[in-house]
Amino acid sequence: MSIVTRLVARLDNIGDVVLAGPAVRAVAAAGEPVVFLAGPHGAAAASLLPGVGEVLTFDAPWIPYEAHPVDPSALSRLIADVRRAGVDEAVILTSFHQSPLPLALLLRQAGVGAIAATSVDYPGSLLDARVGYDESLHEVEQSLLVCAAAGHRLPSGDDGRLRLELDALGEEGPGWPDGTYVVVHPGASVPARALPVRPTAELIGRLTERGVRVVVSGTEAERTLCVSVIASAEPALVDLQCGSTSLAAFAALLRGAGVVVCGNTGSVHLAAAVGTPIVEAFAPVVSSVRWRPWQVPHVLLGNPDIECAGCRSRRCPVEGQPCLAPFTAEAALRAIEQLAGQVMAERPALLAVAHGGAGAG
Repeated sequence: MSIVTRLVARLDNIGDVVLAGPAVRAVAAAGEPVVFLAGPHGAAAASLLPGVGEVLTFDAPWIPYEAHPVDPSALSRLIADVRRAGVDEAVILTSFHQSPLPLALLLRQAGVGAIAATSVDYPGSLLDARVGYDESLHEVEQSLLVCAAAGHRLPSGDDGRLRLELDALGEEGPGWPDGTYVVVHPGASVPARALPVRPTAELIGRLTERGVRVVVSGTEAERTLCVSVIASAEPALVDLQCGSTSLAAFAALLRGAGVVVCGNTGSVHLAAAVGTPIVEAFAPVVSSVRWRPWQVPHVLLGNPDIECAGCRSRRCPVEGQPCLAPFTAEAALRAIEQLAGQVMAERPALLAVAHGGAGAG
């Protein structure tokens, strides 16, 4: 029997790639590890997904917000890479605002025989299986719908949760016992989806007053933001982690935390993939139905019923971003305590985090 090589493509950011994990496992259930085609920002995450045998990288000129000019040599390299990998079938995963058709055309040029994707546009001969966009589905569910259209489903016993392969890499957290620290991740690639600075700084101060260790995380580009939110906190109880670790080490840091506090960014999905509860400041610039934390205990703090919900703004044009007014230090503390109550049987140390240990109010 000849081996059929299958490709899964997701060309955008880390969180999007992590959300593609169940789809990868559905395709890999056919019997062979899949080739994953990622963008440059998502390739590190693709290498951590169970079921991925090889990662190809392509910086698609139709995906990034600040897209670069079309480079014919890069298109030729992609076609050559796909041909070299011997890809027979492909599943293209996209968000609601992205078209799969440019990539489908390139894959056809590379000799890929069967291609499935979500598309609202007429695909002509570019797609063999075309799925409509269902706004009632989570991003994970939409991806699995595309896989099903291509004949691939999760194997029996796979619950569809997000997963990462970290244990084989020997990645560890910051050296503190699991559940005794909180990770606060202030930034996001889209500013409207980040944590609001003032209540985040107050939350960190309130946590350290209770004796809770806090890790403030971010990219190297977010260092100034991270420093600004810990300025008033107790330095001995705050550890700054900005761009100093690999993605796998960052995921291990999230895995060891009692809870993660962040905006709508890739850290949400990394935390979900390692099973850590999440308090999320969710700005309804996009739908929480589509992008909420997947199959992990969480609390969303935001106003989904605000008049401008669904605006898709990258920067909120309204002073103070009122859709995030529900994210206050007090609300976030209550959410941490609520999550502690939900998961205390599995992670009893989280109670100490939520209540700050002995002497806390």
